[in-house]
Amino acid sequence: MDRSTDPTQSRVRRAWFAIAAVFAVHGAVSGNLATRIPWIQEHTGIGPGGLGIALACPAIGAALTMPLAGRVTHRFGSRTALRLLIALLSASLALPALCPGPAALCGAMGLYGAASGMADVAMNALGVQTEERLGRSIMSGLHGMWSVGTLVGSAVGTLAAHAGTDARIHLGLAAAALVPAGVLVCRWVLDLRPEADADAPARFALPPRTVLAIGAVGFCAVFAEGASLDWSAVYLRDVLGSDPGVAAACTTAFSCTMAVARLTGDAAVRRFGPVRTVRTGGVLAAGGGLLVVSAQGAVQAIGGFALMGLGIAVVVPLTFAAAGRSDRDPSRAIAGVATITYTSWLVAPAVLGQIADATSLVVSFGVVTVLAAGLTAGAGMLRAPAPPDAAAGRVPDPEGSATARGGGEP
Repeated sequence: MDRSTDPTQSRVRRAWFAIAAVFAVHGAVSGNLATRIPWIQEHTGIGPGGLGIALACPAIGAALTMPLAGRVTHRFGSRTALRLLIALLSASLALPALCPGPAALCGAMGLYGAASGMADVAMNALGVQTEERLGRSIMSGLHGMWSVGTLVGSAVGTLAAHAGTDARIHLGLAAAALVPAGVLVCRWVLDLRPEADADAPARFALPPRTVLAIGAVGFCAVFAEGASLDWSAVYLRDVLGSDPGVAAACTTAFSCTMAVARLTGDAAVRRFGPVRTVRTGGVLAAGGGLLVVSAQGAVQAIGGFALMGLGIAVVVPLTFAAAGRSDRDPSRAIAGVATITYTSWLVAPAVLGQIADATSLVVSFGVVTVLAAGLTAGAGMLRAPAPPDAAAGRVPDPEGSATARGGGEP
């Protein structure tokens, strides 16, 4: 049968587009909220220290609840679970702007982080399973769609802020639009269910040892990403004396190369494989770091940050893909990697700040460069096993058991 007319493949391709749309909705929620943080700070009357605590609550909420995503998926099936989680995430977008003070804001941000983290695990697990059935690399592109969603959400939020729109109105309308959008696109994602006699996953369980090694690769990449996003503009201003407009352009250049590289990264993965792609990315990222720490002017530093973004862009999607293939329960494995990467994202800005206080920002980014170079050493952990169905010439059932996976388990 012509694969282009195979109804099984048609359903898988439809599921691919649907899960990509889910990633975009998740990113749009994040982008909308990020632009209104200044309004929320002013409305609640909290200072920088209190805001820092509130902004740490999403990561804490996510880290505490991500291991539960596998249990939710087991209970309801992948499609219903993702529909519930993406709806909860989109609805939680409206809460921070309604908070009257710091305590309520911390609670709302913690709830937002919990919903975001569980939806993150569920959609990445389903992305890995869709990738297996499709028979081609798609995880980088899915994360690229998340970046696109973030950029669109940020653009909407920026326009609302520029127009002086009350954040309660803006975020309420955004939530009202994103809840049905997320629920609708989930209609076409894969509906995978466990076998009738399959045990429910533990509420909290340590990830397998192999996942810890995969998570270490993701830690390095996310550390470099978080450091670059939060400190690149400061680096240009304080180290190189650049004006604010040029400093801001550096962050934009980094974000754009990340998004473009993720959208196009699957082609590189299909051609060279995940290991060679990540090793090459590590070389590029380390080279970008060297350009940054040796920069005598803004142009070289911006080029270095852009190159770093290009090098690390596909690493996190590939760590999720590798984790999902490494264990019989993809949600548990992905939750383990996600917890490690969320922790890296949380600690990176603070660690760089402490190093800069003790030495300098140049030394801080020297540490980032070393971690980026470490990607070349850890890339072997992301090696993809040969799918057995390819040898047998079979296409797995896209709606198969989540445990047996219709013969699609690597």
